[in-house]
Amino acid sequence: MRSGWVQLGAWTAATGAAVALSWLGVHAVLADTVFEGPVALPPPTTASAAAPARRRGDRSALVGLRPAGRLGHPAPGPDPDPTPTRGQASPSRSTSAARRTPSPTGTVHSYILPGGRVALDLRAHDAELVSATPEAGWAMQVWHGDQWMRIVFSKDDRASQVYVTWNGYQPDVQVVPG
Repeated sequence: MRSGWVQLGAWTAATGAAVALSWLGVHAVLADTVFEGPVALPPPTTASAAAPARRRGDRSALVGLRPAGRLGHPAPGPDPDPTPTRGQASPSRSTSAARRTPSPTGTVHSYILPGGRVALDLRAHDAELVSATPEAGWAMQVWHGDQWMRIVFSKDDRASQVYVTWNGYQPDVQVVPG
């Protein structure tokens, strides 16, 4: 009987040590991870309905991409608030904090391709993924580095991809529908 208690004690100690070690490893990784909440964008104004100028390196119309809103051009993003002129009151501190956007000089472009939708915040010298949503039945993967990003929607033997590179220059978006 004593041998059974010794074995049970040894098993309990080994299991407890393994669980503690695993938890410490997982906790260290998760503690370094930053979870960002969704960012709400202000609604578009009527002035933003004008067609945006085509950007150098934007080949979306050349590869058969169908961006949201208009055929051959990315969907227009919201215009920044105009600066107050004399006689206009500046927005209060709480109002400007509520309208805060992470990149006031960026423009959000939405791309629709077989398998899903991608929204990118394209700025002067970099880009940020706003959202990527796969269609039902499609899988999505995102890879990114310091100067590039790749979003892939895949299903069976089909794959649609969005490549974004910037490397200190204006972001270049390449779409490969699958």
